[in-house]
Amino acid sequence: MGKDAKSAGGKGKGKQAATAAADDGGSKARHILCEKQGKINEAYKKLQDGWLDSGDKVPPAEFAKVAAEYSECPSGKKGGDLGWFPRGKMAGPFQEVAFNTPVGVTSAPFKST
Repeated sequence: MGKDAKSAGGKGKGKQAATAAADDGGSKARHILCEKQGKINEAYKKLQDGWLDSGDKVPPAEFAKVAAEYSECPSGKKGGDLGWFPRGKMAGPFQEVAFNTPVGVTSAPFKST
């Protein structure tokens, strides 16, 4: 995740890759939520091949396209955008990534609860 990107905090278990923004008022995140490890790996590979492997940040519009294609969360229709949320609102693993990933950075896939 990275600041001014988006992440997931939906119900249930899943694998996610996210990008987020955080400040004292909360975090704004965009995410891709997939139940199966293989599916999130495929989505993350698309991000790696397009930007991450060359050291670039994933443009928000491009992350949104991948989220719309792969995410199983209703937020996928909005490019994975979860909007702003305060600390304590999202599940532990997701919250940690959302608040600890630098602004504009996309996290590696991680398991959430």
